[in-house]
Amino acid sequence: QVQLVESGGGLVQAGGSLRLSCAASGRTFSNYIMGWHRQAPGKEREFVAVITRSGSNTYYADSVKGRFTISGDNARNTVYLQMNSLKPEDTAVYYCKIRDTGSATDYWGQGTQVTVSS
Repeated sequence: QVQLVESGGGLVQAGGSLRLSCAASGRTFSNYIMGWHRQAPGKEREFVAVITRSGSNTYYADSVKGRFTISGDNARNTVYLQMNSLKPEDTAVYYCKIRDTGSATDYWGQGTQVTVSS
């Protein structure tokens, strides 16, 4: 049973920063990618950022490029999302996801709320 536990969400003023963490447990993947999606009220869930297991490749949504940084710690099976220069439109529930690239199976965390006030 794969478990993803997110932390680090909260309330911050526009221009501020937050760091999200996501720790994976329950099984070992031979190869995977980990990333973040978000869902704002009344909107569909959207991609934010992803990092490969090696950490050598990262990808970002255009809306967060230059402001967010994704990183990983393989020893701790943890992925981080450093969010700087936050905007009210970044307000959403942020979900961690791990994809087992061998089986193309996705596992999701329970989500953590990020609220940016203007």
